[in-house]
Amino acid sequence: MRFIERYPTLSDPVENNLYAVPNDDSLIDFLTYRLIMTSSGVEFYEVKPDLYNLSNCSGVLLTDERVMRTDKARHLFRMRLADNLLLNCKVESVRDIGGKVCINEHFFDYVIDATWGSVLPIEYPVFYEPTILLYYRSKIGSFALTMVDGNLCSIYPTDTADIFTLSSVTHTPLGRFDKMITAKEFLNSVDSTLIRTKRSLMEEQVRRYMPDFLDKFEFVGPQLSIKTKLVGATDDRSCYVNKQGRTFVVMSGKIDTIFYASEAILSMIENENQIQVNRI
Repeated sequence: MRFIERYPTLSDPVENNLYAVPNDDSLIDFLTYRLIMTSSGVEFYEVKPDLYNLSNCSGVLLTDERVMRTDKARHLFRMRLADNLLLNCKVESVRDIGGKVCINEHFFDYVIDATWGSVLPIEYPVFYEPTILLYYRSKIGSFALTMVDGNLCSIYPTDTADIFTLSSVTHTPLGRFDKMITAKEFLNSVDSTLIRTKRSLMEEQVRRYMPDFLDKFEFVGPQLSIKTKLVGATDDRSCYVNKQGRTFVVMSGKIDTIFYASEAILSMIENENQIQVNRI
């Protein structure tokens, strides 16, 4: 994985990273999923569900995976960017003026917009999906559980050792909107009643496979956010780079796609200016 090679300190291994196939709720059977994993070249071990107190599972695979250390990433890039980094500054306007881009009355040669439609419109058919993610505290250690495949749920670690997230394909999405502003308005209207309802549904879902979930995990709170998704794309994690004037609008996917976006942007700048840009 290119990201790990370039930034080996920005992620940690997940010691107990489990992929479990439910007996009745999965779109594929365990044998098929095992064959898919084998053909992918990913190293894995088959483990017994009761070893991790899992139930209603036809099979469980233990495999290597890593969790992003966003705290370390923030520290690294704050150090590298130093005085060139300005945070907590709201973008009021973006305008092309005389071969420059003007942001809040400050001029730049080029701008990269990676806000997923929060500032500039995206020239692809997209929709905006408000979501809820639940945080829990646990002493379970380095652990992740992903139920596959279909409208299921996942438990995943964060960059804080005892904090985990619970997400659900069914219950995490809160709606679908054509405009970012309406998605934000909806998100701002989310109240404690809806949060309690979603928490109850998500805990009920995960307890079907981990009956002792509430014994191991203590609820901390929700995270509300908005996802930007391509219309008609099923979990598309590709990277899209679109140039609007002197602004590059980036829709990134998986973490490795940052390198594709970087190369695409540098190539466009080189072609436009007939220059060679040094790669770092």
